[in-house]
Amino acid sequence: MSAHEQYADDLALHALGTLEGEERAALEKHLKTCPECRLELDQLRGDMALIAMATTGPKPPQRSRQRLLDAIAKEPRASGAQPVRASRFNWWAALGWAAAVAMFVVVVQLRRENSFLHDSMNSLASLTGQQTVEMANMKRTIEALTSPDSQAIVLVAAKTSPQPQGKAFYLRNKSSLVFLASNLAPLPPDKIYELWLFPPTGAPIPAGLFKPDAKGNATVVNPPGLPAGVEAKAFAVTLEPASGPHDSPRGTGVMQGGA
Repeated sequence: MSAHEQYADDLALHALGTLEGEERAALEKHLKTCPECRLELDQLRGDMALIAMATTGPKPPQRSRQRLLDAIAKEPRASGAQPVRASRFNWWAALGWAAAVAMFVVVVQLRRENSFLHDSMNSLASLTGQQTVEMANMKRTIEALTSPDSQAIVLVAAKTSPQPQGKAFYLRNKSSLVFLASNLAPLPPDKIYELWLFPPTGAPIPAGLFKPDAKGNATVVNPPGLPAGVEAKAFAVTLEPASGPHDSPRGTGVMQGGA
């Protein structure tokens, strides 16, 4: 019997990852000096991988099964027909277990990838919806500024220097409103500016709260809740309590302008 044949059984166990203790240490020492056993171990591991990935169950390829049977047949026997090393492992049960573990790992990985794809699709849908809203709002703003049907109303204040000014671009059939103001005075504590739309009849309609920047400039773009199709007779700005919006103007008038 050649030097490496006595390790045939241990090679199969080592390929399955079940060889432990002194036998494993002895085999690993032998593998460092025996290229033939190293090759056999690599082939056994390759066969195990093929078996674990098979979709038809744990039945091994004929070539790997025969190799294992040959390795077992070469196991040395003692006198009295008693094996030198008792059978310690059920080969095909171990291969079936390895296949089950491999399938479990695949299922877990697929579930993780599916969860990641689901979250990515939700994030993409949310981002797409937000961009759609922003694009629609931008389109309304451009139409209010450029459409031939848009009303351009200038709001001015009297007896004030520098004179606050405002300009409203209003497209009533789209409920689009862009208001630009300049030279506004700094806000007193607990106060805020409010824009109003005055229809030909009925009560004024609140058209947005705003605060000027350090230079007195302010902008109102497409305020929410503006009714569609309402004709604008005039616009006005008042100074109101900061707790707004309000149902009707109650504070000090700042500027106004008619269509």
